[in-house]
Amino acid sequence: QVQLVESGGGSVQAGGSLRLSCAPYEDTYDTYCMGWFRQAPGKERERVASFTASRGRTTYADSVKGRFTISLDNAKNTLYLQMNSLRPEDEAMYYCAVARPGGSCLTESGIDVWGQGTQVTVSS
Repeated sequence: QVQLVESGGGSVQAGGSLRLSCAPYEDTYDTYCMGWFRQAPGKERERVASFTASRGRTTYADSVKGRFTISLDNAKNTLYLQMNSLRPEDEAMYYCAVARPGGSCLTESGIDVWGQGTQVTVSS
């Protein structure tokens, strides 16, 4: 069973930056795509960013475009989410996610493996 462990969350003031990490990501699990989702209290979990290695394609939610960057370090088997210009509305629990072939990183239902989450708190 794949286990994903997120780290890098914390508290930051609006305008600040954080980098989330997700490890280990292992290609032997026949991964189709990897992504980050988030869930704020009282809200549904939403996609933040995704990366499909076979297509070299990244996608971002409109709310984070230009501020967040998803990347993969194959040497370290680690997925990252660099978050800049953080806003109070970015405050949420952030989850790393993996979908196998046949799945999708665009929707919650398409994900096969979830991490346990890391909290991001943004104060105004």
